[in-house]
Amino acid sequence: MAKATALKVAASSEEKIRTGLGDSDRKIIAETLTDLTVQTYRLLLRSQVVHWNVTGPLFQPIHTITQQHYRDLFAAIDQMAERIRALGHVMPTGKATSGLDKALSLGSRTTAQAMIEELADDHESLARVIREGAAEAEDRQDFVTHDLLSARLAFHEKAVWMLRAIAEN
Repeated sequence: MAKATALKVAASSEEKIRTGLGDSDRKIIAETLTDLTVQTYRLLLRSQVVHWNVTGPLFQPIHTITQQHYRDLFAAIDQMAERIRALGHVMPTGKATSGLDKALSLGSRTTAQAMIEELADDHESLARVIREGAAEAEDRQDFVTHDLLSARLAFHEKAVWMLRAIAEN
């Protein structure tokens, strides 16, 4: 039987990567992606809280769309974290868990309409930050990150449209 080897966890926040992006560019892009990953994680949790707690006549469409959203957001988090690793950096876990109490709270969201309006605002806010990140990546000639963020931007803009359409009922 083969011996199990110890799992090596990336300890360094920087690795030598020679793909044409400079160290400082990779660091700035990794920091941007880290912030976007954290914000996406919070939105995923907020979407799940709405998914679990929504009631009333809009239950079915909100329950369905928030499930679609949090599944997509989960996949996006993985893609962004893997891109951070491909840039030679680690995804800091401490940042991902700060401020989660707000994300997990319903707060003043007491109606289905208030819940989805707030989610639409959250998607809209994240879209603005992603747009800036995509422009930054393109300016630094990181076309992989630019493409990743362009796809994320399309998702969030569509989410805003769909959530606002539901809120109009």
